[in-house]
Amino acid sequence: MRGAPDLAPDFTALPYANPDAPQGGRLTLSLLGTFDSLNPFIVKGSAPLFLRGSVTESLMARSLDEPFTLYPLIARTVSTDAARSYVEFELDPAARFSDGSPLTSADVIFSFALMRDAGRPNHRLYYGKVARAEAPDAHRVRFTFTEPDPELPLIMGLLPVFSQTATERERFEETSLTPLLGSGPYRVAQVNAGATVTLTRNPDYWGRNLAFNRGLYNFERLDYIYFRDANSEFEAFRKGLVDARFEGDPGRWETGYDFPAVRSGEVVKEMIPTGTPKPYSAFVFNTRRPLFADIRVRQALIELFDFEWLDRNFYHGLYRRTASFFEGSELASTGRSADARERALLAPFPGSVVPDVLAGTYRPPVSDGSGRDRTRLKGALGLLEAAGFVLRKGALVEAASGRPFAFELMVVTRDQERLALAWQAQLKRAGISLAVRIVDAVQFDARRGAFDFDMIPYAWGQSLSPGNEQAFYFGSAAADTPGTRNYMGVKSPAVDAAIAALLAAREEEDYIAAVRALDRVLISGAYAVPLFHTPGQWLARWTRIERPKRAALYGTLPDTWWHADGR
Repeated sequence: MRGAPDLAPDFTALPYANPDAPQGGRLTLSLLGTFDSLNPFIVKGSAPLFLRGSVTESLMARSLDEPFTLYPLIARTVSTDAARSYVEFELDPAARFSDGSPLTSADVIFSFALMRDAGRPNHRLYYGKVARAEAPDAHRVRFTFTEPDPELPLIMGLLPVFSQTATERERFEETSLTPLLGSGPYRVAQVNAGATVTLTRNPDYWGRNLAFNRGLYNFERLDYIYFRDANSEFEAFRKGLVDARFEGDPGRWETGYDFPAVRSGEVVKEMIPTGTPKPYSAFVFNTRRPLFADIRVRQALIELFDFEWLDRNFYHGLYRRTASFFEGSELASTGRSADARERALLAPFPGSVVPDVLAGTYRPPVSDGSGRDRTRLKGALGLLEAAGFVLRKGALVEAASGRPFAFELMVVTRDQERLALAWQAQLKRAGISLAVRIVDAVQFDARRGAFDFDMIPYAWGQSLSPGNEQAFYFGSAAADTPGTRNYMGVKSPAVDAAIAALLAAREEEDYIAAVRALDRVLISGAYAVPLFHTPGQWLARWTRIERPKRAALYGTLPDTWWHADGR
């Protein structure tokens, strides 16, 4: 994206992979929820995300040890101009789909048109910026853009490629349990709808000797088991039915791993540092709802979230409070005063950033940890009164109409429900009625995608190279487009300007300033109740599964693991 790739043209393997890893064996992993589709590229249904990369491949492959750098995969060369007004890929003649049929430029052009017209909204947004798609011959494709865009050549490099002859264009947007024909290292071998997916390695995988793939995809078979609740999922790991798990519950991480296999050393616990922004995990306001249209209401509810009490009583003090949308990275605005570049970018939008956020001194409200902080409560009630709500007989109501202050928080896991119920008790002290509704994963995904909720938990994952996807997350146009991730309904000219600036930036200093400006506007808008994050990856694994000692910038990846005895 900027600068030069870390790896030389003659690199032999990724630095976070073990090219000498034993081959063979089986890896069994667990997921929470369910699925009703095997197509992760469309809005409808809930599909396993692991199919991308394992079963289908993109033109180029992204290194997870760099902010945004792609290396050859299906495309063996790439060319563009200084303005990045086009990108041209030369395909590897050896590339084959898993049925042995050759992968050609016709498949790439077909896949581009399919994703532009029938893919998820973010894909339609990105690929809609292509003015012309051409295939000069069977192994070259060229995309010319409507206007120069420094990120678009990389986005086109991540285009998934499907077989033109094996993909039904007319039915692509419908949920289906028929797997897509891809060119990746694995094929879908068995599916138990909503419960399990088994992938087996393609013995004739065309790309197994590529430098990027050495040390990856070491298992002969991958089994993915879905669980409806977190306790059942953990119990399966404890019994050895699942090989490894990334733990997200600090209480379980602190106290739940005291079982014989841990004590004997058959199971190990590891905390693996990461170098990327921590996910922005939050209870998200749907500002399309009239109740949350007033920023003072949102600020008041943020005041009433007692993190200090929750962290100590629920999570053994292991969490860190999240403040920035790019927490823990140089892109975060917190702890830094806005520089001249940021202030110039924000100048046309007075009032879009509150003073403490502009100064870099902002932090989420800090309570006394008692669970009954009167100062926080008084401040919240003052904001609510200014917004037109008053306490009557212990209940908060709208002063003009007498309508109770009530809303629903929709969750999908028991852990989310537990946290929501704790917050429910905190809100009750202010006379607020919070209903906590737990639904299944399919209903949750459908309602979230349609913006049919008052409030939901969500975590935006960010990279070290945020780009076009920020418009999909926070852009004004995305607020009215179901299926985007603008769940809070942000419509802010300042946000749109910051996103435009980070996309247009050519120099690193301008880019960082634009991302920090975006961060400051989002924080100032109080669009969500910021929650918390772990200091790194919490991984528990049976020692029959091994991993490289060196993790990627993004943490350790199952694609790099192997079975200790290769069976």
